Amino acid sequence: MATTQLTASSISAKGFASFEGLRSTSNVKVVSFAPLKQNRRLSHGLVVKAATTVAPKYTSVKPLGDRVLVKIKTAEEKSVGGILLPTSAQSKPQGGEIVAVGEGRSIGKTKVEISVKNGTQVLYSKYAGTEVLFDGSTHLILKEDDIVGILETDDIKDLQPLNDRILIKVAEVEEKTAGGLFLSEAAKEKPSIGSVIAAGPGPLDEEGNRKSLSVSPGNTVLYSKYAGNDFKGVDGADYVTLRASDVIAVLS
Repeated sequence: MATTQLTASSISAKGFASFEGLRSTSNVKVVSFAPLKQNRRLSHGLVVKAATTVAPKYTSVKPLGDRVLVKIKTAEEKSVGGILLPTSAQSKPQGGEIVAVGEGRSIGKTKVEISVKNGTQVLYSKYAGTEVLFDGSTHLILKEDDIVGILETDDIKDLQPLNDRILIKVAEVEEKTAGGLFLSEAAKEKPSIGSVIAAGPGPLDEEGNRKSLSVSPGNTVLYSKYAGNDFKGVDGADYVTLRASDVIAVLS
C-alpha cells in the first residue's frame, strides 16, 4: 500500500486563528476561507430579536386597546459596591415609566379603562412586550396584564401589585440538613415557600367586576417552584412576584 507523507504548512483564514495545516507530496496551499456570515439565528432554532426602530419622522406612538408604552429604565452599570459591570453582566431592567396608554378594552358590555396613567413607574414581566427604539430611547409596548405592579421606589418590597399579582418574601434557604450538616451553596434547594407581602385588587370577571383573591397579605404560602419573577430587596432578602393562581396552598 502506498503511503503519503504529510507535512505542516501555514493556513490562514479570516476570522480563524492561524494554525498549521497539511500538505501531501503535491504542494497545495489554502490561501483563505470565505468569511463567516453573521446570522441572528442561533443553534436549536433560537432567534435573537432586535428592537424595532421607529423612524424620526414619527413623533408619537399611540398604543391600541389595552396596551401601554413604557420608557425602559437604563440598565445598572455599577454593582452595589460601585464596581463597573461589563455589558454582559448588566441585568436587563424590568421597570420603567408609562408614557402612553391605549383606550382600554371591552369586557362584555363594560368598557374598562387602563388602570395606570402616564408618569406612573411600573414593574413588568421579564419577557413581555415588544421593544421599540423611539425618540432616542428604548421603549416597550406591552399589555396592561403584563404589568406586575406600581413601584415608585427602588425597593421591591414597596411594590403595589396590580390585578391578580402578589408579592412574596421568600423563606430563607436552609443552611443545614436535618442531621446538622452544613449545606454547600450548590446543595441548597431554592425554597418555594414565603410570606405574602402585598396583593393586587384581583382580576376582572366577565362583567368587569373585581374578583377577590384567595390569598391576602400575611399568609404563608406554597407556590409553584418556577413561577413568577425573582427580585433581590434592599434588605438583601429574596422576593418573587407571581399570579395568585400560581399559589398551591396556604400554610398555617
